[in-house]
Amino acid sequence: MYCMISVDQAGHVSLAERTISVRIPKGVHEGQLIRLAGQGNAGMGGGPAGDLYLEVHFRPHPRYRTEGRDVYANLPITPWEAALGAAIQAKVPDGTVEIRVPQGSQSGRKLRLKGRGILGPTAGDFYFVLEVIVPPANTPRARELYEAMARDLAFNPRKDWGA
Repeated sequence: MYCMISVDQAGHVSLAERTISVRIPKGVHEGQLIRLAGQGNAGMGGGPAGDLYLEVHFRPHPRYRTEGRDVYANLPITPWEAALGAAIQAKVPDGTVEIRVPQGSQSGRKLRLKGRGILGPTAGDFYFVLEVIVPPANTPRARELYEAMARDLAFNPRKDWGA
């Protein structure tokens, strides 16, 4: 729905709401203009209607975000999937894909699906950004496992900080 502004011969301004159906072509990107020929206001002195331009904006999605033609999604993984590597199922806008998480992955690592972003003259890529989620130590067994790791793994992520 949009408002049309018209001015009659006496100079009086009036507004009229109008609803039109628009096919959004594949591959449009944020900020792109779509021209609708002849859908604008009537020309001066009874001339033909002008063109209406629509500017494309994407509503934020809870899972996906875009940068140009590239699409990004955070992909939560377990610490053992990150450390050992894994093949996991992940959702993309058009279905599900199997992703190979490389051994030794860290939060923030990007895994690319070439050409699976927004279509266009040059298709964008789809990126999964890994997010390692640590399970809570909310049971005696979970706490025992964390204590064993603290004891048995000589690991200090802050060693380069001098700590």
